[in-house]
Amino acid sequence: METVGPAVAFPEFRPRPPWWTGDLQTCRNHLAGRPVDLAEFKNRRLQMPTSDRSGDCQQGVLSLPTEGAIRPLLLLLHGLCGSEDSYYLRASARCFLEDGYPVLRINLRGAGPSRTACSVRYCAGSSRDLADVINHLPAELVRDGVLVMGFSLGANILLKFLGEAGPARARVRAAVAVSAPIDLGATCRNILRSRNVVYHHWFLSQMKAEALAPGVLLDVPERAAVAKARTIYQFDDRFVAPSHGFANADDFYRRCSAKEFLNEIKAPTLVISAQDDPLVPFAPYRAQDWQRAPSVTCLFPSSGGHVGFHARASRTTWHDRCAMQWFRRW
Repeated sequence: METVGPAVAFPEFRPRPPWWTGDLQTCRNHLAGRPVDLAEFKNRRLQMPTSDRSGDCQQGVLSLPTEGAIRPLLLLLHGLCGSEDSYYLRASARCFLEDGYPVLRINLRGAGPSRTACSVRYCAGSSRDLADVINHLPAELVRDGVLVMGFSLGANILLKFLGEAGPARARVRAAVAVSAPIDLGATCRNILRSRNVVYHHWFLSQMKAEALAPGVLLDVPERAAVAKARTIYQFDDRFVAPSHGFANADDFYRRCSAKEFLNEIKAPTLVISAQDDPLVPFAPYRAQDWQRAPSVTCLFPSSGGHVGFHARASRTTWHDRCAMQWFRRW
């Protein structure tokens, strides 16, 4: 396992049989994942208004540990086409709740239960929305600051947010980014490779279904752009980019890729990415000059897939165990 940053004794990642390959690690949550029950915890829904003039509100579910909140609030951000109920988000929530952390599972704007209530949809650059969440949380929840953990697209949003200026960033005590596509253009090209045709078909179908679901607030031209997209690149170029004020997909990828913001990160941040991730290419991580990002510590195991990291010795995912070890430092 390659590490970058201060010497911290994180456990080695060793795949749990039969999830040997990056593809199997990636698909395991869908192939064998069972719903994670959180009913035993005290749960309540929160709404956080956005700072633009859209009138949109972001939603999330706050869960409190059974023994009372004795640690800082942990925010969890899902990935593309995910929601508060994504398997990996619920699994991480349970892990941290059992360790005494209050947990807020955030739905990115227009995802999950907010799908029909938002006029603006989330994208990989929606860092302003994360700032709005932190700025509008009840004071009693953030009096000790917040911890933030993002997955995949949510991890890119998190890293971009951490590298931008603003009062919300100062409230983050520490952060963890798992399987972040830090170079959005390279990630798109990688998913379009022939070996990833199944992934590409699945993601594109999910993206379209999410955008065209009954009740979603899209106009006729936007719906036509979504329906006609034949690749993720076309979806981003014809729908995502113009709806968020970018010239085209390439402009969107260039301006929103987390790699452009890493050097400005001030909060202690742990970045985890597997070298065999079939979706997020490792080359951008390899090309990054991490010496210019002194607040960032990296864990790059040779295997683990995309938001997989199902390891031997524990049913708790390896990335959750590493994140817990990291957060306890701060």
